[in-house]
Amino acid sequence: MFQFYQSNRLIPILLSLLLATVAMVFPSSAQQSDPKAVRPRQVFSRNDQAPDEILKIDTDLVSVDVRANDADGRPLRNLRQEDFKVYVDGTEQSLAFFQVERRSGEPRPLAMVFVLDISGSMTAEEMGRLRRALNAFSAKLSDHPALYAVMSFGMNVKTVQKFTSEPDKLDRAMDRLAREPNGLSTHTYDAVDDAVRMLVHHAPRTREGRLIKRAVLVVTDGFPVGDTVSAPTVIERANAAEASIYVVTLPSYSRVLPAAAQNPLPTPLDVSGLAELTGGRSVYADETNYEPLFRALAEEVTSAYVLAFYPPEEKRHDGRFHTIKVQGPNGVLLNQSRPGFQTAKQ
Repeated sequence: MFQFYQSNRLIPILLSLLLATVAMVFPSSAQQSDPKAVRPRQVFSRNDQAPDEILKIDTDLVSVDVRANDADGRPLRNLRQEDFKVYVDGTEQSLAFFQVERRSGEPRPLAMVFVLDISGSMTAEEMGRLRRALNAFSAKLSDHPALYAVMSFGMNVKTVQKFTSEPDKLDRAMDRLAREPNGLSTHTYDAVDDAVRMLVHHAPRTREGRLIKRAVLVVTDGFPVGDTVSAPTVIERANAAEASIYVVTLPSYSRVLPAAAQNPLPTPLDVSGLAELTGGRSVYADETNYEPLFRALAEEVTSAYVLAFYPPEEKRHDGRFHTIKVQGPNGVLLNQSRPGFQTAKQ
């Protein structure tokens, strides 16, 4: 069975152990960042706009995805708009838009980028299991309007499959992955950064009048090495793009750690907050079968409430960062997709 892991457990004690483990496992693979490899610090450049379709909603409209669970971790799908309160910088806001994915009714559209680790630590057996798991993911969401893309990373980041609605193309992308050279570096944050850009520039923001869920699913051994972009920058860009990051850590990670450990130790990705701070989830795959895990993730990715509001007029173009806090009924555990929003200076 797979395990869901909350990234704040044991982090203060184990951070030093993780850093030592990375150095021990990859003594020759760490590389110096190229000082010339500087990536733009904005999701949208001055000359670029978000895809045209988002402009039909309203560029001032701010949305946040919220997952709601009971005390046992089960998703709650029966909450109503009046069950939520949204605060911007501590002041309650009126909701202009409310959308929920239900078991019956119109399914929520999805734009997903699979970001797959093909570094030297990935085994051929894991690649085969991963292929079956991706097929299980897309099959679980066969009734959803969905677009999928595939990127690979190791020494370099590469787009293997552009956005497609045809699941068969995902399978053929795995064939191409098997022939890709890998190397020992693992540019995880660079790959997620590129995936967020792909969502912004090549996926529509709405479909059939519904906001599309933007998500990145990273499958890796948990050890980023050689990145040119930092974790905080990737998290900032994902929040600006309203994209949630999900991380699946493969068994190759746990095999290099003490066998006596009852629970998996946090990976560097867990420590960074990449999943937690973007409204995603960090999970661990088991040794034999990834498919149940990926089917569960497929349901979770689309099981969110969408809350949208118009910020106060004086804050819409002040060029500042504003915090978002969502509150729900007592006893309900909420996970929101981003902590706030940055406005453009007018």
